[in-house]
Amino acid sequence: MEYALCLVLIAIGLYGVVVKKNVVKIVISLAIIEYGINVLLVLIGYRSGGCAPILEQGMTAATLAVTGVDPLPQALVLTAIMINLGMLFLMVAICIRLYERYGTFDITEMRRLKG
Repeated sequence: MEYALCLVLIAIGLYGVVVKKNVVKIVISLAIIEYGINVLLVLIGYRSGGCAPILEQGMTAATLAVTGVDPLPQALVLTAIMINLGMLFLMVAICIRLYERYGTFDITEMRRLKG
């Protein structure tokens, strides 16, 4: 069920990217896609009843492999969040420059002006 909700979030973002004509709405839709992918990656690494992947006294590597949660998806999501934040800042800066040049956020108007 949780995976389906992530896919719905990604589908909503794709719909916004494909259908919307406003550059700001497209940027927001791309951010929604990124959030959906991040949640999906976290859910992939989730293990019900799992523990932190830290060896404590009295634990063996075999028991940790069975009960420990995989930390790789969590590390990838943290990295992806920072990369997505930088991309979001870049997209917002490009939107600002497009507005300064064309005076609108509408893609069809920008294509029509071609200046």
